[in-house]
Amino acid sequence: MSNNNAYATLLTRPSYLAGVILLAYTLHKCSPSTPLIVLHTPGDTLPKACIDALELEAASSNIILRKVDHVKISMSEAKDEGDGGRGKEIGMVAERFADTWTKLRVFELHGMGFEKICFLDADMLVLRDPSEIVFKDAPWEDVDGHGVDKKMGLLAAHVCVCNLDGDSWAPGDWNRGNCAYTDSQWDEIPAVDPDSSTRGIFNSGTFVFHPSLALSVHVFSAFANTPPATLQAFQFPDQDFLNMVFRGKWRGLSWTVNALKTWRHWHPEMWRDDEVRVVHYIVDKPWAARVVRDGEGKMVAGYKGLDGETHGWWWEVWEEWKGRRLPDGKGEVEIVERWIIGEQGENKRDDLKTVGAGAQDFAKKWENGNSH
Repeated sequence: MSNNNAYATLLTRPSYLAGVILLAYTLHKCSPSTPLIVLHTPGDTLPKACIDALELEAASSNIILRKVDHVKISMSEAKDEGDGGRGKEIGMVAERFADTWTKLRVFELHGMGFEKICFLDADMLVLRDPSEIVFKDAPWEDVDGHGVDKKMGLLAAHVCVCNLDGDSWAPGDWNRGNCAYTDSQWDEIPAVDPDSSTRGIFNSGTFVFHPSLALSVHVFSAFANTPPATLQAFQFPDQDFLNMVFRGKWRGLSWTVNALKTWRHWHPEMWRDDEVRVVHYIVDKPWAARVVRDGEGKMVAGYKGLDGETHGWWWEVWEEWKGRRLPDGKGEVEIVERWIIGEQGENKRDDLKTVGAGAQDFAKKWENGNSH
C-alpha cells in the first residue's frame, strides 16, 4: 500500500464546520501521515471565520486547504425543461444536499501528485484507521474475468435500501429484501450487481479513486452533457449522478469505512461497534443537538431517538478536542462553538436547523420528490 495517498472532504457552509474539524482531528489521530484536503468554497457561503478555524486546526492536524468554486446547475433551465416553465422545483429530498454538486471538484485534484484519494463526507467521524482498507489494492476483475479499468473506476460501499422508516420519497423497490446488506456478516463485502437498481448502487459518503486528468474530464463531460432537468431531478444529487457515471465501473468497500449511524439498529446482525472505522452521521448531525437521557437512563439522540450511542461518540471526541485546543488559546474553539448547539441546548444559529431535528422532516417541503 503506497503512502502517497490523501483524503479529501468539502466544506461549503458554516453549519458543517464542527463536522470537518472533528473529521480532521480524528483522521490525524488514526492516520497521521495521510493528509486531509479540505475543499472549501468562497466567502459567499462560508464566512472567513470558518477558514480561520481551519487554518488554526491545520497547525495540529494534517490539513491541506484548497479553495474551489461552486458547481451548480442552471435552475432556470432545469425548471424550463422539467415542468414547462412553471418554476416548480423537483428532485432533492432535503435542502442540505443543495451544495453537494461541488463535491465533484475532488476529481480536479489530479495535479497534486497523489496516487489515490479517498473522499469523506463532512458529517463523518474516524474511530479507527481506514487507510488499510480504502487504500489497499482492490480486485477489479469480475468472476467471469471481465474487469474494470481501475484508473477510471471507483471503490465505494453499497447503499442500504431497507427504508425501515418508510420514507415516501424512496423508490418502491427499496425494502429489506432488496438490500445488499441483508443477511451480510460484518466482514463481508456484498457483490456489485450492475443490472440491479438496489444492489448495483453505492453511497457517495466514502469513495476512492485514482486522480487523473482523464477521469476528471470524464466526470465533468458527463455533467455538462446531462440535461439540467435530469440533474435537478436527482434525489441525492452527487450520489445519483456518480452512480450514473460509474454504473458497472465500481467495486465494493467494507461497510466499516462508511458506517451509516442507522445501520446500528437497521443491521444489528452486521454491525460491530469495535469494527467501525468511519461513522457517517446521515440526516440530523450530532452537533445540532445534545445527547440526553430518558427516564431509564438510556442515551437518546437522533431524529428517531435511537442514535444516542453513536451521537455520544461524537460528543466524547468533541470534549477531547476542546480540551486539547483550549491550552493553545480560545480562538479556534470559540469559532467552532458558534455553529454547534449550546451546552444547555440553546440554538444560537438558524442554519443549524437544516442539519438538526428538522433534517428528516421531508414531508413538509418535499412530497414524492416534488416541492410545494
